[in-house]
Amino acid sequence: MIIVQNLSKTYRSGEQALTVLHAVDFHIAPGEFVAIVGPSGSGKSTLLGLLAGLDTPSAGGVRLDGVELSDLSEDERARLRREKIGFVFQSFQLIASLTAQENVQVPLELRGEPDAAPRAAALLQRVGLAARCGHYPVQLSGGEQQRVALARAFVHEPRILFADEPTGNLDAATGHGIVELMEALNRERGTTLVLVTHDPELAERAHRTIRLADGHVVADTRNDRGAGAAEVAP
Repeated sequence: MIIVQNLSKTYRSGEQALTVLHAVDFHIAPGEFVAIVGPSGSGKSTLLGLLAGLDTPSAGGVRLDGVELSDLSEDERARLRREKIGFVFQSFQLIASLTAQENVQVPLELRGEPDAAPRAAALLQRVGLAARCGHYPVQLSGGEQQRVALARAFVHEPRILFADEPTGNLDAATGHGIVELMEALNRERGTTLVLVTHDPELAERAHRTIRLADGHVVADTRNDRGAGAAEVAP
């Protein structure tokens, strides 16, 4: 599903250059749940942005579901994200002026799909928010907002879900519930799940853990506790 080859990213400011990723290589199989971990500044969020085509590499490349991202224009990468990718962020990123259901409908409406409302309502029911469809983000708790964000990410049935610290703003119990929902949707829909986290317990729930340090992959290990893991790609 994802092939990363010799991936590097360097930022320049005048004559200064800062390389935050150094020749990273790994594969992620379809349906796999992979956690990316490492200390602050290790390159985790930069890597996630490159995998999703939100940024372009300085060297190397990313092949996503058979498509080489570097061969696409910015508009083509945006179209690919609409069709195949879902996102969950630490900060929820809901639209304040829209209700929970309207927020979930957005990806479907951008694609011009006529059944956006019933599909959004059904998925909000799946994540336990059937009674909150008409509420605005300010009327929801942090955990409820993250469940809305999760429903929005899954509503168009993406092939891949990227999550950047999805439990970072939640208490332990609420975060645990969000992760269980992500795991359930991963199992039910076969969505490939790639998650950046600082939480070691959350990382252990994944099939694999890829550990970064100073922009290098320093470990790529199978987690015995990760349920139903696929084989680690070479």
